[in-house]
Amino acid sequence: METLDATRAHEIAAEAAGERVSSRWEEPPGLFGWVATVDHKRIGRRYLVTAALYFTLAGLEALIMRTQLAAPDAGLVPPEVYDQLFSLHGTAMIFLFATPMLFGFGNFLFPLMLGTRDMAFPRLNAFGYWVFAAAGLLMFVSLLFGAAPNGGWFSYVPLTSLRYSEGANLDVYTLGLLFLGVSTTAGAINFICTALKLRAPGMTLNRVPVFVWALVVTSFMVVFALPPLNTANLLLFLDRRFGTNFFDTTAGGDAVLWQHLFWLFGHPDVYIIVLPALGIVSSIVPVFSRRPIAAYSLIVLATVATGVISFGVWVHHMFAVGLPPLSLTFFSAASIVVTIPAGIQIFSWVGTMLMGRVVLGVPMLWAAGFIVVFVLGGVTGVMFAIVPFDQQVTDSYFVVAHFHYVLFGGAVFPIIGGLFHWWPKFTGTMWNERAGRWSFWLVFAGFNLTFFPMHISGLLGMPRRVYTFPSGLGWELWSLLSTVGAYLLAAGLLCTLLTLWHAHRRGPAAPADPWGGETLEWATASPPKPYNFAVIPTVHSLHPLWDARTLASFAEGARSESRVLADGHLVLRTSELDGEPEHPLEMPEHSVLPFLSAAALFLTVLSLLFGWYVAAGVFAAATAFTVMGWLWPWEKAQA
Repeated sequence: METLDATRAHEIAAEAAGERVSSRWEEPPGLFGWVATVDHKRIGRRYLVTAALYFTLAGLEALIMRTQLAAPDAGLVPPEVYDQLFSLHGTAMIFLFATPMLFGFGNFLFPLMLGTRDMAFPRLNAFGYWVFAAAGLLMFVSLLFGAAPNGGWFSYVPLTSLRYSEGANLDVYTLGLLFLGVSTTAGAINFICTALKLRAPGMTLNRVPVFVWALVVTSFMVVFALPPLNTANLLLFLDRRFGTNFFDTTAGGDAVLWQHLFWLFGHPDVYIIVLPALGIVSSIVPVFSRRPIAAYSLIVLATVATGVISFGVWVHHMFAVGLPPLSLTFFSAASIVVTIPAGIQIFSWVGTMLMGRVVLGVPMLWAAGFIVVFVLGGVTGVMFAIVPFDQQVTDSYFVVAHFHYVLFGGAVFPIIGGLFHWWPKFTGTMWNERAGRWSFWLVFAGFNLTFFPMHISGLLGMPRRVYTFPSGLGWELWSLLSTVGAYLLAAGLLCTLLTLWHAHRRGPAAPADPWGGETLEWATASPPKPYNFAVIPTVHSLHPLWDARTLASFAEGARSESRVLADGHLVLRTSELDGEPEHPLEMPEHSVLPFLSAAALFLTVLSLLFGWYVAAGVFAAATAFTVMGWLWPWEKAQA
C-alpha cells in the first residue's frame, strides 16, 4: 500500500511539474524538426530502425547464398557476385547491424535508466547517427554497381591488395569502415560521459543498472579497439591507392601485420557486440523472475573482466598462421580464461530464475532461448581455444556454425527480446502475446536447423567461403538442411517484424510500467515525454521502482527547483562515483549542423573513393567549419 501511495503521489507531482518543464524541451515540428532533432529517444529509435533495415538487407544476401548452396553445382549467382554477397553480409551484420542496434537501445534507454533528461553531448549524438546511416548507404549502394567489398569481412592481405583485387571494392570497404568508425567512437565517448556525469542524485556506482555497466564497458572497449582497425584500413588504402608497401612482403612489408591489427580489434569486437546484449538479458530476467538479479556485484565484475581479458586473446584467430608455439600456449590459456566471466553471468541468470517466480512472457522466452544457444556456442568456443583442434577445423563450416551461435544467438536473441521488453516504452503500444510466441519458436527452430548442421558439414571437411561444391562429398544433406532452416528462420523474423509493426499501428495503448519493472525508465510515460522526467528523482536503491523512498522522491522533488529545473533546457550534473548533485547544465538544443557535418564528411569520403583529392580537401574543410559552427557559443557571443 505504501508503494502504491508513493506511485500515485509521483504521478500527481509529475503532471504538475511537467507543465512547467515541457515548453523548454519541445522541438520544432515538420521536416526541419526531423532533421535537426537532438532528442536521444528519436535518435535511438532511428538507430533501431536503420540497423534493422541493414539487418534485413544482409539477411536477404544470406538467403541468396543459402539458396546457392542448397544443392551441389548450383549456378544461381556467379562467383564474383557471391564474393560480394558474403563479404557485404558479414561486414553489414558486424558493423552496420549488431553494434549500431545495441547503440540504439543505449541511446534511447541510457538517460531514462540514469534518471536524467538527455545524453551528455546531444548534437554529437545526432551527428553519429547520420554518419552511421550514410556509411551503410555507401556499403549497400556499392553492391548495385558491382563495387561492394569482396574480400570477406576480414579482408586478408595480400588477396585484398591492388594486384589481386582491382576495382573499387576494397576501397569502399576501407573508406566505409573508417567513416563508420567516426560514428562508433563518438557514440562510445557519449555513453561514457553520460554514465559518469549525468546520473540521478544518489545513484552511486553500485546502484547503476547492469545494462548501463555493460554499455559503458563496451564503450571503453570501442575506444581502445577501433584504432588498430582504423590503422589497418588506412594502411591498406594507402597501399592500394598510393603504392605504399605496408603489407607487401616483397618490398619489406608484412602480410601477418594485417591479421594482428585486424584481430586486435576483431576479437574484442565479439564482446563489444555481446556485452550490451548480456546487459539486456540482465534487464529482462529479474523483471520476469519477480526478484532482484542474483550476484549483482559479480555480474558487474564479470562484465569488466570480460572487457579487459578480451584484448589478450586475439591470436586464437591466428593459430594456423605459423606463429611460435610458445606464444600460442599463452593465447590458448587466455582464450579459456575469458569464458569464466560469461559462466558467472549464466549462473546468475539461472539462479535468479530458480529463486524467483518466473513469468514466461515473450521477452523471457527470448532470454531463455539466448541462454541455451549461447551456452552451445560457448562450448564450441572453448574447443577453438585448443590449438590442435583449431588447426583442424580452421576455415571450415564448423567455424561458421560456432560464430553464428555466439553472435546470432548471443546478440540477435537478446535484441529481439529487448524489443519486445521495451516496445511499450519505445512506441506506447502493446504487442500480441500469441504472435510474439509464434515468432520466438519459429526463429528458435529455424536458427538451430540452419546452423547446427554446419557443425557436421564442417567436420566432414566443407570449407568456408565456397560458392558451390561437387556432389559425392557427403555435404549435400547438411547443406540442404541449413538452407531449409534459413527459410524457416526468415519466416520467424518476418513474423517478428509483422508482430511489432501491427503493435505499432494497431496495438492497444501501453501503460507506463506494463511488466512491473525495477529501473527508472518505467517511471516515465509510454512513450516518454521530450524531457523524460518532470522531476529528477533521488535514488536510494539498486531497484528504484521497487523502493518506496525513491518513488517518494518524485513527489518531494516537485517542491524543489533544483529537481524540477524548469528555468531552461537543463540537466543535473552529478559526481562520478557517488552521484552527488553538483550543478545544472544548459544543454544544446536542436540544430541542423550535425546533419550538415555528416553530409560534408560523407562527400569527403566519396571524393576520396573517386580520387577527387582537391574536392576531398574542400569537403573536409566544410566538415571542420560546420563542427565549429555547432560548437560555437552563439548565445554567449550575442550577450
